[in-house]
Amino acid sequence: MPRLYSDDRKRRVAEAGTISQETLSNLAKARYKGVARHKKKYADYGFPPRPVRGKSVCDDLRDINLKEATRLFRSGIAAGMISRQFRRGLPKYVWAVDDDGEVYEAKTSDGATYYGYRLQHNDKNFAYIMAEWRKRTA
Repeated sequence: MPRLYSDDRKRRVAEAGTISQETLSNLAKARYKGVARHKKKYADYGFPPRPVRGKSVCDDLRDINLKEATRLFRSGIAAGMISRQFRRGLPKYVWAVDDDGEVYEAKTSDGATYYGYRLQHNDKNFAYIMAEWRKRTA
């Protein structure tokens, strides 16, 4: 049976109940803005798409506008789907699952804004994140 967790310890979800009030306050200030290298189609992000070969994109299956991406980002925070690893007071990763069962990973590089992409079904983290999502949103 395949393992249901990633070998990459940086991409693990923080244990339920371990998220401090300070972290939650910081997350309320965080925002999703996206980046061109993870977009395939034009949308309302304020920049043209510039997908990079080998990088996953968020909109390869369907259009995802900024409002929906922000909603997914906030739903991941609400479910406690944040990483153990932090960057400048914010979790490096936030994960969410859409209504179609697709897993999205948002990442920060500057500790203030996030960009995201869809995890491919063969990604080592896909099954692990899906299992955590089901536990936390049941």
